[in-house]
Amino acid sequence: MGTKAVEILGVDAKKLIETLNKALADEWLAYYQYWVGAAVVQGPMRGAVAGELTQHAEEELGHAEMLVERIIQLGGTPLLTPQDWYKMTNCGYEAPTDPYVAVILDQNVKGEQCAIETYRAMMAFTKDGDPVTYNMALEILEDEIEHEEDLQAFVEDLETLKKRR
Repeated sequence: MGTKAVEILGVDAKKLIETLNKALADEWLAYYQYWVGAAVVQGPMRGAVAGELTQHAEEELGHAEMLVERIIQLGGTPLLTPQDWYKMTNCGYEAPTDPYVAVILDQNVKGEQCAIETYRAMMAFTKDGDPVTYNMALEILEDEIEHEEDLQAFVEDLETLKKRR
């Protein structure tokens, strides 16, 4: 634990750690949603979509690693069980019970939109009180915005395919 790091915080450390853990729950669930979605996706452009989902899964895992590091720096304990992910999540988890590409894309777009809001709120909370977490949240937010754009481009491509038939 970095005692000076906690000492200079201009926000409530306990609330910040809880906020970070909620985001951690989201990232783990997003990782799995992308990973399993890539494995089961079916339909037009499935190879390209699966590749994109796999890439996003890897990036979500990277976000989880960043969050764990920050939680530990602040003297907190990261969530330790998958059960805790479900209790703490902001964004939830949608199982890909319908593996059709459009359904999986829509589920993941919704997840990214929730993540964008989560990191925007984290930035608002830490803006003047914790520049380290603020900058981390900004970095993750940039990725989440890019993910949403990537997924929405596939949705648009699917719509174009439907119109041309």
